[in-house]
Amino acid sequence: MAIYRLLEHAHFNPEQITVLTAAYEHCLKTMGLVDRNDPVTELIAHKILEVAQRGDADPHRLCDQAMMELGIPPRAH
Repeated sequence: MAIYRLLEHAHFNPEQITVLTAAYEHCLKTMGLVDRNDPVTELIAHKILEVAQRGDADPHRLCDQAMMELGIPPRAH
């Protein structure tokens, strides 16, 4: 999966990795994406990491912000 490949080379602690993967999984579930090879999953993973570097540590907010910045309409959680 895209987020795990990116996290291999990132400098996040285990707690942060848990939050990032939860945000990623939440986004994919919210968007109904099941094919982990879909290029959109890679875009989401990159955006979540970008948003997380600004300091937010809540998976739902990370997902919401990433989707918003990618121009994906928000959906109910």
